Amino acid sequence: MSGRPSASRRTVLRGAALTPVAGLGLAACSGGSGGGTPATPTAPVVLGAGSEVSKGGAELYLEHNVVVSRAEDGSLKAFSSVCTHAGCAINELRGTTLVCPCHGSEFDAGTGKVLRAPATVPLPELSVEEKNGDIVAGPAA
Repeated sequence: MSGRPSASRRTVLRGAALTPVAGLGLAACSGGSGGGTPATPTAPVVLGAGSEVSKGGAELYLEHNVVVSRAEDGSLKAFSSVCTHAGCAINELRGTTLVCPCHGSEFDAGTGKVLRAPATVPLPELSVEEKNGDIVAGPAA
C-alpha cells in the first residue's frame, strides 16, 4: 500500500456533487455557439407559422437563437437572441423584452436596442420575411 492517504467517501461524493454545478456557470456564458447551434442562422431557416407572432408581440425561437417581433402595421423584424455583452443565449422573453440569464441585460425585441446594462451594443438584426404562411429568417442581407 502506498504512503498517500486515500480520499474519504464523503470527499469523493462532495466533489462529484459539485462538479456539475460548476460546469453550469461556464455553459451559460459560453456564447451559445460551442459546436452545436450557431449563434445566428447562417442560411434562411423556417422558424414557424406567421400566426405565432401577433401584432405588437414577439416570439423567441430558442433552437435558432432568433427573436421575431411584429409591429402594429404587420411588418416583421428579427434579431439574434445572443447577448452582445458576454455571448450568452437569451432564453427569456417578457412581453417584448428579452432578458439575458447570465448578467441581466435586457433588449427590446422590436428594435434590438439595449434596455438594461451591462450590455451596451444592440442585438444584430437579421433578415426576415413571411413566405407561404411561415416566418423565414436568415443572415442580414
